[in-house]
Amino acid sequence: MSATYLTTDQLATRIHYDIRTIRDRLKDSVLLEGVHYIRPFGGRKLLFIWEAIEKDIASFSMGRGPVIPMANGGVAHG
Repeated sequence: MSATYLTTDQLATRIHYDIRTIRDRLKDSVLLEGVHYIRPFGGRKLLFIWEAIEKDIASFSMGRGPVIPMANGGVAHG
């Protein structure tokens, strides 16, 4: 599988968040090492894995929206 690696600055531009918000609030609480980012060669620099972040942004968003109960027992996300 091919992955798109982004620096913190590139990720901030892509998701429209401040770099400090990513480092201070999202990293290690929402963005997890080994899932959403790696530390290449054990260094301090972080590389974020875009595909993992994009997948979780979409699934989190869909799971948090309004839910409409359906007659067949399912739910529709509004």
